[in-house]
Amino acid sequence: MGCGFRCVYCHNPDTWKLHAGRRVHVDDLVRELAEYRSFFATAKGGVTLSGGEPLVQHGFCMNVIGRLRALGIHTALDTNGFLGDRLGDSDLEQIDLVLLDLKSFDVQTHLSLTGQRPEAVFRFARRLRDLGRPAWIRFVLVPGYTDAGRNVDALARSCAELTNVERVEVLPFHQLGRFKWRELGLSYPLEDVEPPSVESLAAARDAFRRQGLYCPG
Repeated sequence: MGCGFRCVYCHNPDTWKLHAGRRVHVDDLVRELAEYRSFFATAKGGVTLSGGEPLVQHGFCMNVIGRLRALGIHTALDTNGFLGDRLGDSDLEQIDLVLLDLKSFDVQTHLSLTGQRPEAVFRFARRLRDLGRPAWIRFVLVPGYTDAGRNVDALARSCAELTNVERVEVLPFHQLGRFKWRELGLSYPLEDVEPPSVESLAAARDAFRRQGLYCPG
């Protein structure tokens, strides 16, 4: 676990610290996952590495992905892309699918949401495009933060330039992780923010569709 972002809407703040979780050896993890190989094949599924931010432990991730690939198990990497420079081109060739979380196109909004600037994220997105690696984009619609029409439209235009993107998922902000902030003694910045309306979700999804992108929902 571990993450360099401090997203104000994070629903897993318990994963922020690198040494907060249970230590697992690659051999043990791969052995456990291999037991589900027939199920993955039948369900046409696989294994997704997530976090926190999995690329905080990129060596471990690539070791697991390489071993699973050798077993014929589909792998996906769920990442915010901020640490994408840690992966070489040969690493990216091993990953079947990248689930890339794009927080905001607007720099100041990205800073206020995550504590980090977005340039490294979009550089990673363009690199995936240049290598032709399949990607899905995930974008959380947060009222008062990411839902401004100009931000959504700019992000949609940016995604339209990524010819490797298979789908875009516009996800509604929710309050399901609020209790974790309280349990950890953290001040939750979005305490009073309501989920987006059905209308605003539809408008955001339409913005991506107008750019020729597949956006379900």
